[in-house]
Amino acid sequence: MKSETQKSLPFYQLCAPFCAMIFAVGLSGCSTSGGGTVDPNSPKAQATAEAQKRITATELLAFCPTVTIREGTSVLTNYGKSSDKTPENLIYQASISDQTRSCQSTDGTMTMNVAVAGKIVPGAKFSPGSVTLPIRVAVIQGTDVLYSKLIKQAVSATDSGAATQFVFNDPNVTFPKPTVQNIQVFIGFDEGPQSTDTKAKSKKKK
Repeated sequence: MKSETQKSLPFYQLCAPFCAMIFAVGLSGCSTSGGGTVDPNSPKAQATAEAQKRITATELLAFCPTVTIREGTSVLTNYGKSSDKTPENLIYQASISDQTRSCQSTDGTMTMNVAVAGKIVPGAKFSPGSVTLPIRVAVIQGTDVLYSKLIKQAVSATDSGAATQFVFNDPNVTFPKPTVQNIQVFIGFDEGPQSTDTKAKSKKKK
């Protein structure tokens, strides 16, 4: 599943950086005449500077961090308590294939709605019922963990002969609005024993 949010972002978000660049170049071209230098204190130069500030603000408002499926966390294989990891003992295999997001910024805070789509493929030992998928969303800025949450989503898988599609989303991924575009958002399966709070704190100390 390809989300409409990612494939059909608002037009102003898609073109803002390019429009800003073209607009800024056009303004700078108007600031000179006949190869001469325009007085930086002139009304024209000041108007150009103000326009460039507005372009920068627009770019920041349009910024919505991309979501990456963390390497090694896109597939979850369940053999139950069996130590023999063979197809004959496979209960199910879950996988994440697509991701998307949307962003809102208010009062210095950015809130993201992060979503993924995937499927559960039944194995030889599969029994129809509810499958619990542990999915973590984490927001990283440099070495700081701004957000980390592990959600265990129950998926009803009643057909032992076909894959079951699922959609997961966390609509409350909240962190301070960045002043530079250096935010990374990761999502993936996480079977680790650590709680979300403990895991976030341990990453911050590193």
